[in-house]
Amino acid sequence: MPFKEELISEKQLKKKTIISFSVFIVMIAVAVIGWKWLNKQPDDNGTPKPIRKVLNYNEGIFSKLYSHNHLAKTFPLSAAVKKVRVNGSDGMSAGFDPSAWKLKVARSPGDTLFITLDEIKALPKTEIVFDFKCIEGWSQVTHWGGVKFSDFAKKYNLTSQTQMNYVGLITPDKGYYVGNDMPAMMHPQTLLCYEMNGAPLPMNQGYPLRLIIPVKYGIKHLKRIGTVFFSNERPADFWYERGYDYYAGL
Repeated sequence: MPFKEELISEKQLKKKTIISFSVFIVMIAVAVIGWKWLNKQPDDNGTPKPIRKVLNYNEGIFSKLYSHNHLAKTFPLSAAVKKVRVNGSDGMSAGFDPSAWKLKVARSPGDTLFITLDEIKALPKTEIVFDFKCIEGWSQVTHWGGVKFSDFAKKYNLTSQTQMNYVGLITPDKGYYVGNDMPAMMHPQTLLCYEMNGAPLPMNQGYPLRLIIPVKYGIKHLKRIGTVFFSNERPADFWYERGYDYYAGL
């Protein structure tokens, strides 16, 4: 059947143009009104309360979909970059003395373990090559080595602590701090990491010990761990307080 061209009269064209322009104006007005309304809403940790509610709702959905069987994609060692990008320097104060460092593990009020790097390195070593993703939009395939957090928890009799909802981690200078949900911390790929590219961590990558948690964005991979503690309530989180998503999962 031959195509029949439909001709539009000048009157019809004018009508369609007016309707389209009117819809555009209404949409602009709604956007402006919505933006002004949003900016008048109470603040909740660096972001308007309605947006924070949406972020919290999303966290509830993603946490229910979480599974230990979901593994971050791994790569051959040859794929790892040699020059690893540094994702921030908060909590990395210049006055740090690595010779005095011990990992503080607060099992409960008044019960704190002090663990040396050599004691951590005596545990079974695990290595991973994965695509480290930053919330700023960049990513790199990187090579890390350390101890599974789940193995660490087993070694130091943290069974009751790992039944809690969250793990908090703080740098020695208290300048950076994160809260991670317990399922992600106990994930088989989550490491207390002391090596990068087969060598000790550089100072700017969190020497002597940092967190590598492949199921989260880089804002959750705390560098230079000073203290680890456990809680059923959300621990304070540096970037959450500045408007970011608490869950930060991939």
